[in-house]
Parts: sequence; structure tokens; C-alpha cells
Amino acid sequence: MSTDHGHDRFDLAFSGATVLTPAGPQSLVRDAVIGISGGRIASVGTDRALLARADRVIDLPGRVITPGFVNVHTHCILTMVRGVAMDLGFAPSYTPGIPKGTDVTPDEARALARLGALEALLFGSTLVADNFVHADATIEAMAELGLRLYASWRIHDVDFARVAQGEWVYQPAIGERTLAAGLDLARRWHGRGRIGVQLAAHAPDTCSRAFLAEIAGVAAREGLRVNTHLAQSLVEVERVRALHGVSPVELLEDVGLLTERTLAGHCIHVSDDDIARIARGGTHVVHIPKCNAASGRMAPTAKFRRAGASLALATDTQHGDMVELMRWALSVARLQEGRVDASWQPADVFHMATLGGARAMGLEHEIGSIEVGKRADLAVFDFRRPHLHPGPDPLGTLVHNAQGRDVEMVLVDGEIVVEHGRPTRVDMDQVVADAERAAGRLWAAAGRPY
Repeated sequence: MSTDHGHDRFDLAFSGATVLTPAGPQSLVRDAVIGISGGRIASVGTDRALLARADRVIDLPGRVITPGFVNVHTHCILTMVRGVAMDLGFAPSYTPGIPKGTDVTPDEARALARLGALEALLFGSTLVADNFVHADATIEAMAELGLRLYASWRIHDVDFARVAQGEWVYQPAIGERTLAAGLDLARRWHGRGRIGVQLAAHAPDTCSRAFLAEIAGVAAREGLRVNTHLAQSLVEVERVRALHGVSPVELLEDVGLLTERTLAGHCIHVSDDDIARIARGGTHVVHIPKCNAASGRMAPTAKFRRAGASLALATDTQHGDMVELMRWALSVARLQEGRVDASWQPADVFHMATLGGARAMGLEHEIGSIEVGKRADLAVFDFRRPHLHPGPDPLGTLVHNAQGRDVEMVLVDGEIVVEHGRPTRVDMDQVVADAERAAGRLWAAAGRPY
């Protein structure tokens, strides 16, 4: 079987691997041949005669090729609280005693964000949607790795320096500054190479109602997507209800943000009515199962699916391994359902990690599956390792047994940006050392040197 759009030459071709993709007529192809031309997938099939038309051929027996993962909600700078924040029970921005975004300098942000983005890339994420402080400083450092980056400032009008002390004080000047920074980032970077920009309205409790409405209007006018946290904690739900008399979901609907151009992270503390509103609005639910579970919470993803909501996956802050995320998403859903049945299978979470994420980003016609004409954003897994044998079902083996560390090669736009498990554009050891120094300074300033 072969699908070939008549290219005379391929820049690069792969042979001998198994192809897994969530969509298209060839969702599983063994001993596959993939041709890449001009950064796009030009051929998928089994005809080895096509290899003679390639400028470079890489033979990959014992490997599995998947679409690059689409990781739609990260805060790469928060690598600085790794190993600590997940045991405190709440998001870092709300937790006293640990470094905050308000403490980070541009140089520290650059070093930490590059580490987080590199980790995600090495584990097979070809697109990362990241937002936090100092986005103007981090965007080039992250893009330098070669991944597809959608960046944003953390946009809010609450005084975050006081939130960790339990005080929610909204200041228009903060909102003006963060929204202006987000728009400036978009005007400078959106659509430039592999870079895009979103507006990251932090959360319904850290943005005043008027400010949320302003963000909705600006996003619609500028044609930008909005990435936010929604119903991630009882504190948020109680704060919004006390201020506005509605749930966070109802608040976003009221201000015009519950639309198909919004990506809502977590969505844990939601009612059945909230779920129906999210599904009706077309808002993309960004499931973050590991972070949620580590803090003792689970989003009702089974209910969201039954309501027809769009689901994507993201790692958030704890690590960059989307393979582990697929496993957590599947396990959490089965715990909620109390059984194993056809409603939650490896194919479902694989779709969330790839094409579901691409759809949330508005890029489903460009990335998210291995199909002719789409961009050659690919992850190559080394399935020759003992924990991946025997493998009668490659997809089941990927979801239940693989790790991000099994990624051997990553391509973005047909460019090899990870080879033999190491980045091709940057010095990995230097990235790690720079981030370690930055984190050391921040923890020392917080009174907890290491």
C-alpha cells in the first residue's frame, strides 16, 4: 500500500519502521516507507522503490514513528519548582515559601524555560504552548531548539505577590501591562517561522470580570486563541462565586470566552451544567491528569467525552513526558468509570495527545497525524528495548509501556531536531547547567538553598 502525490524527489525518507497515526487510511503501517519533501509528508506506504528517489534514506527497523505530540499547556519556567511544588497541594503561584514568577529575572526565565522546552522536545513534543512571565525573553531561547512554539505572557490583573498570602487585589495597571505585553508579543512574533502567540488569561479568579471581557474582545479582534486555567481549585470556584454569584465556567461564558478558540486547562471542579456549557461552547478541555492526580484531584473526562467536548492533553509543570500523560489519562478515566471497556482505549488518549491537541490549536489540517500533505512533525521511538517487547499491538505497547525517554529522533517541518536522543541545535549539557544555576539562585532567595 502506498500513498504518493507524485513527487519526483524526497529530501528524506524513512524505511523499516512501524507508523502509528490517529487518523487517515493508514493508522498502522508496518515496515513503512515515509517520504518527506519541503518539510511536509509526501508519501506514506510500503513501496521501497520510492527510496531511490530520496536524497537521504534512514533505515529504522524496530522503531515506531508517531506524529509529534501537541502539548497545549505548559509553564516551562516552572521547572524551577520540580520535585517540590507537587507535594504542596496547590499551584506554585498560590503557594507561599517557594519561588514565584514575580521573583524571576529575564535571564533566569530564559535558562529555565529553555530547559523545560528541551525536556518536552526530547520526549517527542513537537509543539509546546507555553505561557508565563518574561515571555519576551524566553520566546527566542525556546524557539532556538527547533520546536513549534506558541507562547504567551501570563495575563492577569490580580497582584500575584499578594495571592500567595490569601489576598486577591485587582489593579487595572497590572492588567494593562500584562495584556499590552501579550499583544506586543503577538505583533512581533505570531506567524514568524514556527512561532505563534496566544493570549493566556491566567484564571477566572486572577482576572477581574471586566478584564476577562476585555481579553475576550481583544482576542476576537486580533484572531488569537486564549489559553487559560479553569476550575482548577476549590479556592478559584469559591472566590468566583463569592464575587460574581456564578461558577468559573459561567463567568467565562458570560464574558464571551467559552468558545472554540479557548483552551481551558484542568477543568476539575465542574458541575454537570458546567460540562454541558463547555461542550456547547466548543471550548477545548485541556486534560492535565498527572498534575491533577498528584494534588489529589481528577477532571471528569469521561463526562466531558459523553457531553461531546473536545479533549486535548498537556503536561503543565511537573515533567514533559506526553507518553506518561497518555497512560495517566487512560488510567484516570478507567478509575472514574470503574471498568475497562471500549469507551477508553489507547487510541482515545493517543488522539488527545496528537490530533486532539492540533485541533485545539486550530492546526488539525497541518499537524497531529501522519498524512500526505501535512507537516513532517514526527517522533521516532526505539522499540528495540526490552520493556517494549513482545509487541503484538504497537499502540497498546506505546501507551502502557513506553516512556518519553524511548524517543530516539524528533523532526519538525522535516528537520531533525533530536537525533540519537540528543538535541541537534543546542548543547544539552549547557542548557541543564544554566537552568541549574538559575534555580539555585531563586531557591536561595526564597530561603531554601540547595
